[in-house]
Amino acid sequence: MARGDLTDAQWAVLEGLLPKGKKPGRPPVWSRRQLIDGIRFRVRTGIPWRDMPAKYGPWGRVYDLFRRWQRDGTWHRIFTALQAQADTEDLITWDLNIDSTVCRAHQHAAGARKRGNCRKSRLVESPSSRKITDMGARAVA
Repeated sequence: MARGDLTDAQWAVLEGLLPKGKKPGRPPVWSRRQLIDGIRFRVRTGIPWRDMPAKYGPWGRVYDLFRRWQRDGTWHRIFTALQAQADTEDLITWDLNIDSTVCRAHQHAAGARKRGNCRKSRLVESPSSRKITDMGARAVA
């Protein structure tokens, strides 16, 4: 048994929650305990599936069990059952944590245009028309 593998007491609790095999046939070459320990090792360390140590079985078999149980919801059922069991034994403290974190944006981030980048252009007076207007105003004065 390696450092992170399931203890006998943990395995006894978990074994009762595992799904039973449906088909009779050859006994498996790799025990479920080895495969589950392999899954736990991979999740704990984050290594690629292909780098799985050989003592946990072939990486393809470990991955197959992980994905099959993930797809049919077995992992979720096991987690829910273990959580309910721990809750009935008062091993879980349900604390409520409310976080009031504020995420502020930069001052220029507010008020962005809603429709496109282009503004409607306003009518600009030409410099020649401005001179005429100024001259007319001076003549009147």
